[in-house]
Amino acid sequence: MSPLAGKTAVITGSSRGVGAATAELLAAQGANVVINYRQKAPRANKVVEKIEAAGGRALAVGADLTDPEGVRALMRAAVDTFGSLDLLVLNASGGMESDLGEDYAMRLNRDAQDDALTAGLEHLTEGGRVVFVTSHQAHFIDEVETMPEYEQVARSKRAGETALTARIHELSAKGVSFVVVSGDMIEGTVTATLLNRARPGALEARREAAGKLYSVEEFAAEVARMATADVETGHVELVGGAEDFLARTQG
Repeated sequence: MSPLAGKTAVITGSSRGVGAATAELLAAQGANVVINYRQKAPRANKVVEKIEAAGGRALAVGADLTDPEGVRALMRAAVDTFGSLDLLVLNASGGMESDLGEDYAMRLNRDAQDDALTAGLEHLTEGGRVVFVTSHQAHFIDEVETMPEYEQVARSKRAGETALTARIHELSAKGVSFVVVSGDMIEGTVTATLLNRARPGALEARREAAGKLYSVEEFAAEVARMATADVETGHVELVGGAEDFLARTQG
C-alpha cells in the first residue's frame, strides 16, 4: 500500500503548473489533496474534477498566502474535511508581478512561507513532512549571479528557504521533517515565460547550459517523490542542471 494512502496534503499554489501536477500525482498515490489558489477558483475546481474523475479525493480552497487568516483557514479546511494534515508542500511563489508593490516578492516568498509553516505546524501530524519548492537560481543566489530581472525574486526565495531551514529543530521536536526541492528553469511555467519575455533567448541559453530543462510534469514527479523519500530532514534535492551552479560555487 502507498505510504500516502489516506494521508492529507496541502499544496500551495496548486491550481496550475507544478503545483497542480504534483497534486494529481499525490492523489494518484492515495493522498487526499487540498488545492490552494489565490484568485482563479474555476481553474482550481478543474484540478479537483480531474483528480476526482481518476478516483481521488480533493478540495479547492482559496487563500492568499500573504493573508494570515486565509492561510489558517486553508490548514483548518484540510483537517475539517479529511481528518488530518500530514504533508505541506510550499510551492506557491511569485514576485515578478509589477502591480503588487515593491516588497511583494519578500512578503510572499519569505514572510508568507514562514507564516504558512507556522499555520501548518498547528496541525501537522507526527511523522509529517514539509516540502519547500525553489529554484537553482534562488538556492545558489549568494554564490552565483542570476538575470537582473529575476534577482529580486531569487533573493526573496533564498530568504524564504533560509527562514524555513532555521526552524528545522522546531519541526523535529514535533516529529515533522523538512525537505527542499530545487529545480532549474521549468519549461512552460509562468516564471520561465515571463523571464524569456523580459530577456529574449534566456530560456534557450539556460537549456543549452543545462543540457535539458525539465517539463512541468517531470519536475512535479520529483516534488511528489520527495513527499515520501527516505532522506534526512534538511535534505536538499537538486533537480536537473545543477552541475554548472555547483561548479561555479566551487570555482
